Amino acid sequence: MKHASQLVPWAFACALAVVNCSSLLQRLQSELSPRLSGSGLLSETAPARWSEFDAPNPGVVVNVATESDVAATVRYCTAHDIPFLAHNGGNGWATTFHLDKDGVMINLAALNHVTFNADKSQATIGGGSNISNAIDHAYAAGTLVQTGNCNCVGVLGAILGGGYGNLMGTYGFGVDNVLSLRVVTADGRLRDVTAASDPDLFWGLRGAGPNFGIVTAATVKSYPAAAAEDMQAWTGNLVYTSDQLEDVVQAIQDLVLTPDMVIFLYFLADATTGVPAVIAAPFLYKGDAAAGRAAFAGLYAVGPVADTTAIVPYDQWNVASDALCTRGSFKPGWAAGFQDMVPATWRAVWDAYVAFQRLPGAASSGVLLEAYDLTKARSVPAGSAAFPNRNVRFNAFAIPWYNDSSLDARAAAFGGAARDLLRATSGLPRNQTYVNFAHGDEPLTEVYGDGVPRLQAIKERYDPGNVFDEWFDIRPGGTSNTSKASYYY
Repeated sequence: MKHASQLVPWAFACALAVVNCSSLLQRLQSELSPRLSGSGLLSETAPARWSEFDAPNPGVVVNVATESDVAATVRYCTAHDIPFLAHNGGNGWATTFHLDKDGVMINLAALNHVTFNADKSQATIGGGSNISNAIDHAYAAGTLVQTGNCNCVGVLGAILGGGYGNLMGTYGFGVDNVLSLRVVTADGRLRDVTAASDPDLFWGLRGAGPNFGIVTAATVKSYPAAAAEDMQAWTGNLVYTSDQLEDVVQAIQDLVLTPDMVIFLYFLADATTGVPAVIAAPFLYKGDAAAGRAAFAGLYAVGPVADTTAIVPYDQWNVASDALCTRGSFKPGWAAGFQDMVPATWRAVWDAYVAFQRLPGAASSGVLLEAYDLTKARSVPAGSAAFPNRNVRFNAFAIPWYNDSSLDARAAAFGGAARDLLRATSGLPRNQTYVNFAHGDEPLTEVYGDGVPRLQAIKERYDPGNVFDEWFDIRPGGTSNTSKASYYY
């Protein structure tokens, strides 16, 4: 916010002109709009967000058309001490965002280009692209990109946190595939950042990116398909009744994942009946029904009551989770990383889930788990990027999903209880949580590990004024629940 000495003359000028002093839009139309690439880029209507829980509430939205618009907006907001936040997918659920009517949202949606080099071994992805858009372009080009598993999430937001995804057993984490980044830093400068040009900033962006700038584009590795099977996988849902839960959990614990295998576990309600079910979703890259049944034999031995698995093309791998992309409602999240699937723990999580899910308006709530083969990911040196959790075998999160904010306290009780249960039997020496899944109350070492001092030193160099501070504020003495300016995907 402005210092008092700055506010007084502004208020006096407003009074003399008999204008509405609360109109940030008026001010930006006069002072910022002429610096942008076109007219009509300012609005008071924010793009739809995945969750209304603790949602940013900007006074003005700048719908940028170019990277230069991002830089101009950052320069203007920083010079005038106006909080700002960048938006792409709008799926971040952390409780660390507090943009209000005195702030600006930078909507990156128009920066959604996806292009490839001549041999399709590199993809350049705009900061406004979601995962569905990137996969569609890659599929059309006959190449693959390591992205996340949810179509509506921003590609680069997911990657900047670490970047789990269906292909990571083969190609590693998203951060391991980044070649260069186009970044607007706190000084409003648009930088090309590589391991050679600035190893510290390149390191920090890959795991803690939102603390250092707005990434307008990234060039990442892509993998041309040599055969038709390279663009397909065997996947789908295996559905179980609640009394089979312990056997399903044990089967997942006993799985020996290979680089082509992924396993997901869901607690979700049937869309028609509202009755919650246990759903395992196996994924086998280049697989077919016979190979899939063999690879996931332990889950088939439990006896699923329904099986929707099939061979699916690359551009359809994530379709089964599209229902989870529905905008609106309240969807806070609580997550934990852990090493072992403990049946008794998961029964307790199930009981907490069912108790909340049965409340009026909470039927869509869920619990999700994902696990990948980590051989490739762990072959990369642990300190090669700011992402700290290469050792974590499983990640899970509880999402209370409800329509009435009066359930906030009960949602927190459920989510917190589920997280505590998973932490209690995590098998880790300390709590470790994937930053893109984190709630917002975690200590910095839980989401950034031992890299916090180095991140703080890089912060002091590139953002000494702490412009980007809402996404797990990494300043010495900072906490994850402060608010000034930042960005999210």
